[in-house]
Amino acid sequence: MTVNFMKLVQTVESAREDVDKAKAGNKAACTRVRQTMQDVKNLAQEIRKEMLELRDAGGAPK
Repeated sequence: MTVNFMKLVQTVESAREDVDKAKAGNKAACTRVRQTMQDVKNLAQEIRKEMLELRDAGGAPK
C-alpha cells in the first residue's frame, strides 16, 4: 500500500470520535470533522494521481 493510502486510513480512523461527538450535537466536533473530510478529499486526490501514474507506467515496479 502507498504512504498516502495509509495516511488516508489513519485520518478516517482519527475522525471516528469527533463524528460521534458531532452526532451528539457538539458544534466544535462538526468543524473538526469537516476539516478532516477536506484532508480525506486531498489525500484521495493524491492517491488517484499515484494510481494513474502507476497505470501509465505499466503496473507495479518489480
